[in-house]
Amino acid sequence: MAKETIESLVEGGNASPGPPLGPALGPTGLNIGKVIAAINEKTADYKGMKVPIKVIIDSDTKSFEVVVGSPPAASLLKKEAGIETGTKDGKPIANIEFAQLVKVAKMKKDAMLARDLKAAVKEAAGTCLNVGLTIDNLKPREMIAAINAGKYDDQLN
Repeated sequence: MAKETIESLVEGGNASPGPPLGPALGPTGLNIGKVIAAINEKTADYKGMKVPIKVIIDSDTKSFEVVVGSPPAASLLKKEAGIETGTKDGKPIANIEFAQLVKVAKMKKDAMLARDLKAAVKEAAGTCLNVGLTIDNLKPREMIAAINAGKYDDQLN
């Protein structure tokens, strides 16, 4: 049972049989249309974002499995803020609510080094600094200090 894995970065819900997937899938003998349809179905929730995927192919039975990774935290934060690109000069360009920050932290928790939700939220707040976001009109470092001081403990338990 030989298994082959093809990894790629696709736009959520909008994969196509063109490059990079088509040329990589062609030699496997799979129905490319079915694979693309499965990828688009599984990534539909991430419309407009680049999503890492893996297509695991069993070359003996010509069956496949699509495994969808999680988009980068910066992409999730930009989507929550409703912006296309992050800051270019380090200045804040948008604001998100604390609940949105917690939502992103929960989505990324498995991929983070954080031991608990509180640490994951602080890690996501650190990413806000690079993207150019404020949280509840506080700079990310101020938000992290407020979290450390216990101001948001009731929302994180």
